[in-house]
Amino acid sequence: MPTLFRFLAIVAVIVGIVYGGMLALVFFVEPRDRDVTVRVPSERLNPPAASAARQP
Repeated sequence: MPTLFRFLAIVAVIVGIVYGGMLALVFFVEPRDRDVTVRVPSERLNPPAASAARQP
């Protein structure tokens, strides 16, 4: 059983490090706002009529 406790202790330390890193990101990193523009081709919005007639 000592190896199980050692394993659980190592996993707990790793989880603590990850959790601490996440908290550090929350407190010290400020996100920047920016505009996002995505161009959608007109073919995707209005497909040609010929392609709809071919479907069985």
